Amino acid sequence: MTYAADRLWEEVAYVAYYLHWPFESIVDMEHPARVRVIQEIGAINGRLSAVE
Repeated sequence: MTYAADRLWEEVAYVAYYLHWPFESIVDMEHPARVRVIQEIGAINGRLSAVE
């Protein structure tokens, strides 16, 4: 596997874990959109962690 393939799997797993989206929906996203979704999930998690 190349780095890009490993990174793709990490991104897919992250989005699927938090949003429960199907694999095909995540893989079909353009990379910048997928990265933005990941950033937003991370920001939400950060805010939730700060509250706890």
